Amino acid sequence: MPRTSFICTATNLRYRKPVCKSLRHPNVSDTRYIVMRQGTASHRRRKVALVSLGCPKNTVDAEVLLGNLKDFEIVEKMEKADAVIINTCGFIEDAKRESLGYIMQALDWKKKQRKGVVVTGCLAQRYANELAEEIPQLDAVVGFANYANIANTLHQILDEPTKSQVLVGEATVPFQAEYFRHPLTPKHTSYLKIAEGCNHNCAFCSIPSFRGKFRSKPFQSVLEEANMLVNRGVRELSLIAEDTNQYGMDFGNHDQRRLADLLYELAEIPKLKWIRLLYCYPSYFSPALIRAIADIPKVVKYIDIPLQHASDNVLKRMNRPSRSYTRQLLYQLKENIPGLCLRSTFICGFPGETEEDHRELVEWIEEFAFARAGFFTYSLEENTSAYHLDGHVSEQVKQARKDELVSLQQSIQESFATKWIGKKIEVMIDKVEKGYSKGRAYFDAPEIDGVVYVLQQNLVPGNIYQIEILGSHGWDLYGHVEDDKIAKETLQT
Repeated sequence: MPRTSFICTATNLRYRKPVCKSLRHPNVSDTRYIVMRQGTASHRRRKVALVSLGCPKNTVDAEVLLGNLKDFEIVEKMEKADAVIINTCGFIEDAKRESLGYIMQALDWKKKQRKGVVVTGCLAQRYANELAEEIPQLDAVVGFANYANIANTLHQILDEPTKSQVLVGEATVPFQAEYFRHPLTPKHTSYLKIAEGCNHNCAFCSIPSFRGKFRSKPFQSVLEEANMLVNRGVRELSLIAEDTNQYGMDFGNHDQRRLADLLYELAEIPKLKWIRLLYCYPSYFSPALIRAIADIPKVVKYIDIPLQHASDNVLKRMNRPSRSYTRQLLYQLKENIPGLCLRSTFICGFPGETEEDHRELVEWIEEFAFARAGFFTYSLEENTSAYHLDGHVSEQVKQARKDELVSLQQSIQESFATKWIGKKIEVMIDKVEKGYSKGRAYFDAPEIDGVVYVLQQNLVPGNIYQIEILGSHGWDLYGHVEDDKIAKETLQT
């Protein structure tokens, strides 16, 4: 099959919106325009705007990029900037189209302003030369290994514009200290990247080719970064990596600490209230890790495990763990972690998927009734073994199968929501609006899951309240603090 042309891919940028935020795939998140106000100087400081796309791992990278731009003023709008950075996602076709759409928007701005445009992120790392060749108007394509030098790159571009620079090194790069991050999330919640890269060879996934081999962040570095974030006001940490629960398995015999040990250490941070696990691979749930999740009060009983499918025929072609292994794991988790909320994601229409395979997946969703799940159609990706498989499923059939699963999941999530009516649950407040507040229960991860609407506005973001649930709307809940005195007392803490 021919290589994807970026010029062609950048067209037709309108595509179907996710059915609901609860069903979004966590690897394709909302676009964010980054706003940071810094002190003024006696001379005019250069201004830069940054658009960050993609998953939470890319969000952390964007925060690090901003941390390396201390001598720039970071502004909200391209029109006010001397340069713009598009921090791209390159995971699946829709994500690439979104990234290319923003690149083209930035280049339209460049025609009028004659300023600099830099592309970073996964698309830059994965397709550096193609981007530079097919979109020569770009000033630089910068890979992960060159993030620490981003300020010098921007100054050079603005001082002496030249032809497009490709500054992309190896995918497997040493960890840069991530202590100096400019937060893009609300003050009280943050992502904590504990590892990078992936050693798996899932047939559909290109991530190892541009994120490199799996490597755990040093244990002490993770703890120092966590303490720094909590000291800044963070009360919820979502642990992320390509394979979060593989953490520490590459340390070697000299260091036997694993994710379970990290959870116990993180739980000792006094002001930290919630610890959440995202992006767990099915193969690395040791008895010690399961006990830690069950026993540590600060670890919310929520696990995100992308399973991708349920038919052995498809799983084998995907190079994923078997159906029987995964079933045993899921029941083990449910039996040993009371109140566990499982989130997963699944691929519809993988090459060779038959109607019988699809029916097995439907039955699997019915059997386990995942409280949270996302579905997306298979995306043909270069540099993956699935790229050369036969038995490709038509787009029409893929979409029909996805629609059926989304409809089923909607009913499951609505039923899950109604079971909380009349009960009291802990809710962390995210935002206070006029007349009400918005928050999340333990079974709602930031940005990708549901919301709890609280019918009071004198609450504090980052604080946790006992909320009596009065009703549900779809998979969102609404309720109130039963005793308003509690809200007033908490307001003073």
